[in-house]
Formats: sequence, C-alpha cells, structure tokens
Amino acid sequence: MNPSLILINPWIYDFAAYDLWSKPLGLLYIAGYLRERGCQVHLIDCLDVHHPQMKGHRPLTQPKRRAYGTGKFWREVVAKPSPLQDIPRPYSRYGLLPEIVEQELRSVASPSAILVTSLMTYWYPGVREVIRLAKDIHPGVPVILGGIYARLCREHAVTRSGADRVVSEQGFESLSIALDEYGIHVPEKSGNGQISAYPAFDLLREIDYVCIMTSSGCPFRCQYCASHFLYPEFSRREPGEVLEEIVYWHRGSAVQDFAFYDDALLVASERYAGPLLEGLVRLDLNLRFHTPNAIHVREITGEIARLMRRTGFKTIRLGLETSNMSTHRELDNKIANGDFERALHHLRRAGFSPRDIGAYILIGLPEQSVDSIVESIHFVGKNGAVPYLSEYSPIPHTALWKKAVACSSYDLLSEPLFHNNTVLPCWDETQKKALPRLKRLASEIRERYRNGKASGSRR
Repeated sequence: MNPSLILINPWIYDFAAYDLWSKPLGLLYIAGYLRERGCQVHLIDCLDVHHPQMKGHRPLTQPKRRAYGTGKFWREVVAKPSPLQDIPRPYSRYGLLPEIVEQELRSVASPSAILVTSLMTYWYPGVREVIRLAKDIHPGVPVILGGIYARLCREHAVTRSGADRVVSEQGFESLSIALDEYGIHVPEKSGNGQISAYPAFDLLREIDYVCIMTSSGCPFRCQYCASHFLYPEFSRREPGEVLEEIVYWHRGSAVQDFAFYDDALLVASERYAGPLLEGLVRLDLNLRFHTPNAIHVREITGEIARLMRRTGFKTIRLGLETSNMSTHRELDNKIANGDFERALHHLRRAGFSPRDIGAYILIGLPEQSVDSIVESIHFVGKNGAVPYLSEYSPIPHTALWKKAVACSSYDLLSEPLFHNNTVLPCWDETQKKALPRLKRLASEIRERYRNGKASGSRR
C-alpha cells in the first residue's frame, strides 16, 4: 500500500497577519509531487478562511475578503509568549480553532507520516503547537518539519519544535531521504499524465488565487534577503511551461487571479518574462496578475510595461527600499540614479495610474535614520507611486544579520520571536516613536492617489 501522508500548514501566531496572496506554495508543490507518485495526500490548512465549521463561532467574526482573493484570516486573541510581554499590542492566533484542526487530524486513520511546513522564523509557536497536537492524536507517527524556519533556524527547530526530523535541505530528494529513514518509500512516478507536479491548489477548499513561480532564487545578493541561502542557484522555467500552468488553472478551475512569487521575475525578460507575457496577450484570457514580492525597478522597460498592462497586471509592487542611492550601493546595488523615475515613466505611459503602483520602503534597518525614510516616502509620492512601509525583519544567514545582532537590544541569536518585524528589533525607542508619523505620511499619499489627485505629499 502506498503511503498515507498528512501535510499541515500551521497557524500564524503574531501581532498582525493578512492574506496578501499568502499560500504555502512549497507545501503544495510537495503535495503535488507526492500525489503524482501515488501517495495518499491529506492537506490540513490551519489558515483556511473557507472552512464551513468556522462559521457562527462567537466571538469570532467572519474574515472580510477583498478583491483579487485577498483579505483577513480568522483571528482569536491569545496570551503573548513571555519574551514579547512588553510589546503593547494584542497577540493573536490566526486560523482555524484548535478543535477543528483536531477533528481534521482525527479524520485520517493511520497516517504513515505527518509533514509540517514553516514560514517566518518568528511564527514557530504555531509550528510547535500543531506538532504537539498532531503527536497527541497520532502517537508514534513520525512528524517531519521543513520550510523556511526549519532551514534558517535549524538548531532551534531541532530542539524546540517537537518534530522527529527537521529537513533543512532544499528539494524533494531530501524529503524522500527523510521518509526513507522511517521505512516510508515514495513510489516512482507512474501513469502517463502530462502534468508534472503542479502545486496542489485543488486540495484547498476554495481556490481564491494561484501563486506562480517562474524561477527560484535570485541573481542579486541583497544584504537583508535570505534568498541566496534558501535557493543557492538561480534557475528559470521555460516561458511555455509557465504559460501552460496558468492556462491549466484558469480553464480547469476558473482561476482569474495569479500572484507571482518570484524574487526576480523580470530579470532577462527578453528570454523569460517577455515571451510569457506575449503568449498571454495572444491567448487574451482576461486574467489578473499581482506581484506581492516586488519586481526590480531596473528591469521595467517600455515594452515590458505595455505587456504588463495588456495582460492584466493589477497589483504592481516595486522594490525601491530607499531613495538614498549611496545606501543602495551598500544594501543591494540593484538600482541606480534615475532607474525609479524611468520605470514609473514607462508604467504611466503604458496606462497605469499612480494608485496601481506601490513602492516598498524598508524601515527599521540597523543604523537607519528616520529622516531618510521621510525622504523616501516623499520621493515615491512626488514621482507618482504609492509608498508602502515594509518593516525589516532580521534574518539569519543574511549579510546584514551580524550587524542586526550587534545593534539590537533583543537576543536575536537564541530567540526567533525577536525577529518579528512588528518589534522593530534594530531600532531604539526614539526611532520607534516616529513610526506613527511615518505611517501617517505614507497613508496621506495613498489617500491622495486613491482620490485621484496627482501629486504626492510635499510637507
């Protein structure tokens, strides 16, 4: 008999969480891979906003959903973990009630193994709690943990997660090796199916959107990003293959919204993104595309902007980070003087309005001044885009990690909870007090463009 496997996407425990095209894409790829090889796959998504048993639970309120499939999660305020007691904000568990997850676990009789994924390092309380629950219900069944937290904080995951095995290597082969250690053999691929391990979005209760990756890794080495550690090699999929996947989900499951998860979607666009977008133009499918991970400003040409407009890009996020070019040379070297203005010019000529275009500004960096952020906010607004503040989270195995550890008053080395960007762990109290003013400045520009006005804040 082929293995029966439970795959779990854990709860989020945090001060804030929002579904901005947030799906456990790695776990869904694993589900597709295992199912294609004949395994029985049971997915438990603790963040499922459509679970029928959640409706009517008081005092919880139905999460509001927005256009393009985004929205809020189910949320219940819980006690803060002791390291975060001094943070003056409510702390919540996002996702299904524990008793519903327990029912889902009990519905699977005699699983061969339980696979748990992980995302943010500081979300490990949800990982630990779901592993504890899984072991209570299925004692003796091996629990294998993978994902971003497991790879970035392996020692912490080994000692604190409760998992029987922590997989910190990339790829399906490492998972197969871990399963083999427990006598669980994943069969070779069988059948004549043409589809090769698409992520199993069809296992979700409803498909609000599909996340697409045309590449893995990134050719840049930004000091604040762990992409090069998680994906040491930058690899690309053929445009025709990506196009087939988009068509598969649209025609088979009526999906209209697609979010690109790439770190470098537009790099070498003449060979990759360009042919993909041209193929979409020819098919004229009336789809909507979103770029929550941001696209590189330097790669936006007039032709790419026109193709993005014609194919239905609705959410454009640019990776500006800061308007200070000397800081860029130290942080990422991915943008130079004039690149941002030139990209916005191309996007506007293609027909995008300022309210369609958002630019991420990193805040909370070590040794970063509040004044430099104010300048960046004004710079974005003045040039015809909407500023979005992105709080910095210190990430192990990045070039900036040592500097973050040295300047933070929190014990980043031993407690991943302090990686939480809400805490702004690399800023002092004076800098943190400026946060409401920074958010207000960004919000004022957003409102101006939302109301159709053409100039940013100049205060």
